[in-house]
Amino acid sequence: MAPVSSRTRDLPAIVAAIGATVLGAGLGELAAAVISPSASPFAVIGGGMIDIAPAWAKDLAISLFGTGDKTALLVGIAVLLLAVAGAAGALEGRRPPWGRVVLAAVGVVGAFVSLVRPDAGLLSPVPSLVAGAAAALVAGLLIGRLRPATVATETSTGPTRRGVLALSGVAVLAGALAAAGSVALSSGARAVSAVRSALRLPTPTTTATVPATANLGIDGLSPVITPAADFYRIDTALVVPQVDPATWSLRVHGLVEQEVVLRWDDLVALPQKETVATLVCVSNEVGGSLIGNARWLGVPIRDLLARAKPTAEADMVLSHSVDGFTASTPLEALTDDRDALLAIGMNGEPLPLEHGFPVRMVVPGLYGYVSATKWVSELEVTRYDRAEGYWTSRGWSERGPVKLQSRIDVPRAGARIAAGDAVIAGVAWQTHVGVSGVEVQIDDGPWQPAKLATAISTDTWVQWSLPWTATSGSHTVRCRAISATGETQTPDQAPPAPDGATGWDELTVSVA
Repeated sequence: MAPVSSRTRDLPAIVAAIGATVLGAGLGELAAAVISPSASPFAVIGGGMIDIAPAWAKDLAISLFGTGDKTALLVGIAVLLLAVAGAAGALEGRRPPWGRVVLAAVGVVGAFVSLVRPDAGLLSPVPSLVAGAAAALVAGLLIGRLRPATVATETSTGPTRRGVLALSGVAVLAGALAAAGSVALSSGARAVSAVRSALRLPTPTTTATVPATANLGIDGLSPVITPAADFYRIDTALVVPQVDPATWSLRVHGLVEQEVVLRWDDLVALPQKETVATLVCVSNEVGGSLIGNARWLGVPIRDLLARAKPTAEADMVLSHSVDGFTASTPLEALTDDRDALLAIGMNGEPLPLEHGFPVRMVVPGLYGYVSATKWVSELEVTRYDRAEGYWTSRGWSERGPVKLQSRIDVPRAGARIAAGDAVIAGVAWQTHVGVSGVEVQIDDGPWQPAKLATAISTDTWVQWSLPWTATSGSHTVRCRAISATGETQTPDQAPPAPDGATGWDELTVSVA
């Protein structure tokens, strides 16, 4: 009988270790659902990877996957974990107990990372330890059944191997069921969702008006107000924090004369202001979609800071999220005349959970990484030479003012349209500065002024359009904005890192 190859000999052990790891991961997720969703082994490892990622890696992930970056990261972690499990299985089959040691060590690493996370609790390491221990134990039991069947006369079709492969399949199924059970047991998420659904927002003392002429009514053009379901989401939270308004509080402290602590009832009892503001992510590429315009309800941050009375030396506010994220915002941006809010409402409803429920920051004129803290819990008044925000400590610029930009929405890049009357349309913005004009160039022709819709305010984007008599052939269309201060959008191409992308949006259209 032909000898059994090393690859054939290793395969059952590899499959067994993968099955054991899937079971361990499922049990770890189940334990996290009972103890704390933020202690999920996948969330812990993913969060740790986000924490150590340099600016270029964040920018690359968002450019490749957009708002699906978190899903891509979790899939990548799963693939890596299975690869490690396979290697550990082969090692356990050849040199026991080192494969089990590897699987247990993965759990220990997860436990260690969970302890150094900003939202760590005493029980945070438990889910990762459960996952690692279960994977090591089950892998040892399954692969141990193979050892009597490793003599040269044993073939890969032997009963022992078939039994181990069958048990590995059972382990995979059990792991999947445990993971599904973790979702069902996430009672905290259901409870907070129920609280949000029952919540009624207070009536604003100041309302925002959106002129009818702010909308040009062109098919395919971004709506003036972005629906919450379509609003971009970029943050560092792999597990959306579940914050009950009944337990939420905000502490304003640091370089202040009077520390201020607000609870939910205190916040909603204050005069509420409604405003419309555009938020944009610093990772937004030229022509990108990481931007949205919404109607926000909340309390002006300047009013809270006035109560706390920052000292003369202060020049920055470091906002803290419950998940450990921080953003460094210039103090003047929170105390001047812009509508910087502690927002509790979005488009007439309580904030969606993924957009910061119950309270987030909205600060016009600044990219989100230095201003738009979700699930906010602290405002620490400090100085730039004493503290850094989450992304500024990773190489992004310190202050992050939004740059002048414009985008073509109609027609879409690569579109084929009929010759004759057509329209070119899009949006333009430089929040807290405003846009006074947009110009469009077709091929290498002259720049033509576009029609601007009525701007809601300087803190929002504005729609624009240009009628076009399209002729047959391939055409290149580009646009540039002019700010309210007379600045013309630069053609110089720059990537998002470290302080926002620049350049003209340009696309090619085929006309039949």
